[in-house]
Amino acid sequence: MAERVSGVIVLKNRQVLLERYGLGRTAKDRWTSYSVGKSVTSILIGAAIQDGYINGMDAPLIDYIHELKGSAYDGVTVRQLLTMTSGVKWSEDYTDPNSDDALLMTAPFIDGVNPGVAYMRRLPRIHRPGAKFDYKTGDSHLAGVLVSKAAGKSMSEYLSDKLWRPFGMEQDAFWVVDPAGQEYGGGGFITTLRDYARIGQFMLDGGRAGAIQVLSPGWLAEATRAHLTFSPTSTGATGYGYHWWIYKDAYAALGHAGQAIFVYPKDKIVIAINSAWPEPNLPEYGQAQAAFVEALHAAAVAQPEGPARNAW
Repeated sequence: MAERVSGVIVLKNRQVLLERYGLGRTAKDRWTSYSVGKSVTSILIGAAIQDGYINGMDAPLIDYIHELKGSAYDGVTVRQLLTMTSGVKWSEDYTDPNSDDALLMTAPFIDGVNPGVAYMRRLPRIHRPGAKFDYKTGDSHLAGVLVSKAAGKSMSEYLSDKLWRPFGMEQDAFWVVDPAGQEYGGGGFITTLRDYARIGQFMLDGGRAGAIQVLSPGWLAEATRAHLTFSPTSTGATGYGYHWWIYKDAYAALGHAGQAIFVYPKDKIVIAINSAWPEPNLPEYGQAQAAFVEALHAAAVAQPEGPARNAW
């Protein structure tokens, strides 16, 4: 099976054990993250709580996005948004141009309200908030709007302030925006493979960037544990945290068509992968990636400490 991997990097104790590229890509080339961006949005939510911009995970969403008052999101908390348990009806079908996921990306301005917010407030509620996990990019987009409104700056600016500059990322990153200039919190984040790996290393370092404690240790622990569990997905995930997929010995940011950041806290290992799967939704590709990551992890665990010259 052709996984069409464009890049893979493995870190252990901050040392680069493996770095390879394919499909004509180099270390300087950026790659879109798709839903890996959801986990970046989660980091910004945690930072905004640490900075006092958001009043905790149980704060009502409408306290920050007032346009959602009276909608199905009235009564939804920040925690329910990040665990995908808002209870709002949603269709996430990347092959259907009429799915909610597709229509959100083309939503127009309505009465001066952010297009994504205007679209999401029209959707009905089908479950009690907090009752059922239902993967929806719309929840993640609203999480991004929440960050911008609470922090009083764009997601890009806030990410630069809290993580990109203090952690010493190698390249500038980019974020796709909607017609109002709002970054898509559910995807559209673009950077290099090395900097994807550094995002994982930041998490492994306990949410610290240089001298800055960006995430509180308690919040990070909550973000990366299973708030709900389910039968293993094609990639092997058995639970979901705050926009992080939970595994037995790891947690991961996962994106459409084979994008991933895996973090193994016990083994101090980070694995980042970018791919261009020809059939993104086939479970066989998720299973193949899971086997690949498992092999990389096992090899990294067995690898003795390397020279300091490759350390980050």
